[in-house]
Amino acid sequence: MELKARKDMDPKYQWDVSHIFPSMKEWQASFEEVEASIAVLESFAGTLHTSAAHLKEVLDTNFKVEEKFNKVYIYAMLNKAADGGDKDAQTMMAKVSSLMTKLGTAVSYLIPEFLSLEEAKVQEFIATGLLAEYAHYIDDISRNRPYTLDAQGEKMLAMLSDAASAAENTFDAFTDVDMEFPKVHNEKGELVQLTSGNFGVFRESPSRQVREEAFLAHFGQYKKYVNTIAEMYAGSVKFDCYFSSVRGYDSAAHAALFVDNAPLSVYHSLVEAVHNSLPSMKKYLTLRKKVMGLDKIDLFDLYTPMVAEVDYPMPYESAKELVKKALLPLGECYQELLDKAYSENWIDVYENKGKQSGAFSCGVHGVHPFIKLNYTETLDYAFTLAHELGHAMHSYFSSEKQTFANHHYKIMVAEVASTCNEVLLTKYLLREEKDPMRRAYILNHFLEGFRTTVFRQTLFAEFEYQVHEMYEKGLPLTPDSLSDTYKKLLELYYEGAEIPEIMKYEWSYIPHFYNAFYVYKYATGFSSAVAIANKILETGDASDYLNFLSLGGSDYPVEELKTAGVDLCNPQTVSDALKVFAETIDELEALLTEK
Repeated sequence: MELKARKDMDPKYQWDVSHIFPSMKEWQASFEEVEASIAVLESFAGTLHTSAAHLKEVLDTNFKVEEKFNKVYIYAMLNKAADGGDKDAQTMMAKVSSLMTKLGTAVSYLIPEFLSLEEAKVQEFIATGLLAEYAHYIDDISRNRPYTLDAQGEKMLAMLSDAASAAENTFDAFTDVDMEFPKVHNEKGELVQLTSGNFGVFRESPSRQVREEAFLAHFGQYKKYVNTIAEMYAGSVKFDCYFSSVRGYDSAAHAALFVDNAPLSVYHSLVEAVHNSLPSMKKYLTLRKKVMGLDKIDLFDLYTPMVAEVDYPMPYESAKELVKKALLPLGECYQELLDKAYSENWIDVYENKGKQSGAFSCGVHGVHPFIKLNYTETLDYAFTLAHELGHAMHSYFSSEKQTFANHHYKIMVAEVASTCNEVLLTKYLLREEKDPMRRAYILNHFLEGFRTTVFRQTLFAEFEYQVHEMYEKGLPLTPDSLSDTYKKLLELYYEGAEIPEIMKYEWSYIPHFYNAFYVYKYATGFSSAVAIANKILETGDASDYLNFLSLGGSDYPVEELKTAGVDLCNPQTVSDALKVFAETIDELEALLTEK
C-alpha cells in the first residue's frame, strides 16, 4: 500500500509542534535572537575571574541562550523527522546546524577558562551562595581539573579530535557503503541480495538452512576484510589509550567511566554478576534447543523466535489503553500525564511518506516531550509505545522539577525509565493473559530482552575492556589476537551452544566498539529497570522511582539510581535482576512442557 503524504494524514494522530512555536514566523524570530546572542557570549571570554556575580551572569546568559536554541533546534528536527522531503524543514535544519556550530565555537572558551581559575577562587565564589543553581554543573567541571592539561596541551588534543575519529568514520564508510555481500537463498529457494539492512531479517528466518547461509555469507565478508578492520579498530583503541594516558587517567576504562563519575566497580560488578548467572543462560540455550527440535544449537539459531509469533492484533487505541493499565502501579499523576500525552498531541503515530524510520522521544524544557512512532498494529509496537512513553515521562518530570541547567539526564540512566515501562507491561500481560501460547510468546520476548541487552552487551563490554587492557600492557592487537579473545568470550557466555569458527569474527561487525565503554550502560540500565519494576510491584510504592525521574541531570547517575533503590556498585543488583531471568526460564519451560 502506497504511503500517504504528510498533509493527507489525520492530524489527530500527529504531534503538534505549534506547542513550541505557533508558526515559522516565531521560529525565525527566536532563531535570530539566538544568532544575535553569540556576540554577547563571546564577549564574556577572559572575564570569568571577575566575581561570583559576574560568573553567575555568564552562566545565566549561556543557559538562557542554550534553552532558546534547544527549542529552535528541536522544532526544526521534528519537522524534518515528520517529512524529510519537506523543503522548509530541510532549510530549517540546514540553518540550525550551522547555528549550532557557531554557538559551540562562541562558548568553547568556557570550560577551559573555568578550569584555569585557581581552586581557592572557585571555592570563594561558591561560598557567596550566588552559584547554588550551578553547584552540580561546577562540580562536574571541577572534578576534571586533575585530568586537564595546560592551554597548549588542550589545544593540541583538540586539534587531534578529527584524526581520532578517522577510524570510526572509515569503518562506517567501509561497512555501510563499500562492503558488498553475496546473494543468499530465501525460504522460497530464490537467490536474493544480502545487505547489512536485511541481515536481521535473515537471521530470524524459521529456516535453519537460510539462517546458516546468511550468517556464513555475512560474517564471511567481515572475515575477508578482517586485516583491514583490525587496523581500524586497533587505531581507535590506541587513540582511547593515548588520550587517557596523556590526561593522567589510570586506564582508558577509567577515563570513560569518569565521564559519569562512575567507579570501575560498576563495570566489574556487572561482569561478575553476569558470570555468576551463566548457568541460567546455558539452561535457556538447552530449552531453546529442545523447543526448536534441534539436535544441536548454533549461534545462528538464537535470533529466530523460539515461540512462533501468535495472532495478537493491537490497534493503536487498544495499545494506549493497554499501556495505561500496565502502568497503573506508577500512580495517579503518571496516569494523568499519559492522558495528556494521548490527547494533547505529544505523539506522532503513523508512518507517512518521507517520515523518518523507527521511534524516538525527545524532551523540550518548558513545553512537553514529543514521541515519534511508525505504529503497526502488533504487540511489539505496544511495547515500543510503552518504551517511548518511559523516556517522555523521564523528560517531563525532569523538566518540571529542574532548571534547564540541571534537567538533562545522562545516557547511563536514559534507558531505565523506558525499560521499566516495558517490564511493567510484561508483568501486566502475564497476570492477565490466559492463552498458553500468547503467554509463551510474552515470556520469550522478555527472555530475549535479557539475552540481547544484559548478556550480549556485557560480553561486548568485557571484550573491549580486555582489548584495551591488552594494548595498555604492550600486547599487539592483531586480527588473530582480537578474534581469539572474542571467541573465548563466546565460548564462556554461550556454553552448550556450537560456536562456528566464522563467529569469532563477529567483533569486527560491531560499530559500538568505536565508542568505547558505552555498551555496558545498556546492561546496567536493563538490570536497574527490572529491579525498580519488581520493587514497585512488591511494595505498591512508586514514590522513590518518581523522585528519581525528577532528578534530571542534577546529580551523577550512580547516585541518582540510589534514590530509586538501585546500587550499581553492588553485584547483587544485577544478580537480583538475573534471578528474574532464571525464574522466567522455569516458567516458560513449565508452560511449554504442559502444552
